[in-house]
Amino acid sequence: MRKIIVGSRSSKLAMTQTKWVIDQLKQAGAPYEFEIKNIITKGDRILDVTLSKVGGKGLFVKEIEQQMIDEEIDFAVHSMKDLPSELPDGLIIGATPARVDARDALITKTGEGLASLPEGAVVGTSSLRRGSQLLKLRPDLKIESIRGNIDTRLDKLKNGPFDGILLAAAGLQRMGWSEDVVSEYLSTEDMIPAVGQGILGIECREHDQEVRDLLHLIHDQMTEKVAYAERAFLAAIEGSCHVPVGGFATINEDLSTTLVGFIGSVDGEQILLERESGLDPMQLGQDVAERLLASGGREILATLPDDL
Repeated sequence: MRKIIVGSRSSKLAMTQTKWVIDQLKQAGAPYEFEIKNIITKGDRILDVTLSKVGGKGLFVKEIEQQMIDEEIDFAVHSMKDLPSELPDGLIIGATPARVDARDALITKTGEGLASLPEGAVVGTSSLRRGSQLLKLRPDLKIESIRGNIDTRLDKLKNGPFDGILLAAAGLQRMGWSEDVVSEYLSTEDMIPAVGQGILGIECREHDQEVRDLLHLIHDQMTEKVAYAERAFLAAIEGSCHVPVGGFATINEDLSTTLVGFIGSVDGEQILLERESGLDPMQLGQDVAERLLASGGREILATLPDDL
């Protein structure tokens, strides 16, 4: 019997997600032995500067992808929002399990929501997307960068200079912490999520048909459609954590897809939104991106400082 080697970052969330995927595969009847290989990525090692200054979110996956290319691991479980819009040659997203909560969650020291934060309160986030939209809602707030795993950020909130922090609801829920710590969930209308937020992207080698067939056991087609729309949007924008960009897709009753795209200035003074529906998710993502860029998004992106 073949042993399947699964690559994972060593954070608590990454390990929880990887173990969940393996459990789902076993419950679906997968006739394999599984082994998890912990891989420490550059993104995990560099915590004292913002991601945009050291290469972006791809730093969380490059070492893992190289081990997949070298056939040292068979597949890897990623948070989809950590995956760049373009994958290395020979690698594909082999499965997207059903999406969970895509919202952002506010956690405050007092337990109060956004409206109750005092004027000038300090909110920690490493995301330009979150910072831009938060300042649109509350221009008086002060945004400070915060890095680290979920538990590290929660500790920084408790012991640091922050009045609140923003995190992805999905990660908190997967860790079983959401009921204990979340002060307020921000709606996807007020805070457009990151592309792929709440989705797991399981990456594998394109030519490994055995693993692709295995992953298909837990694949969700509706989640795949929204992921394709959002990632096509991101690719057309050429977005990353360097820019305040978000995209959120949903499936309609007629099985068409609706995508809301966002581009904003870092200070939140310029917020551009486009909403469109279509039957082809890839084309939809490209169309929304083109409309945003044509309506002023290109100018916003051109004015962003290089040292963000």
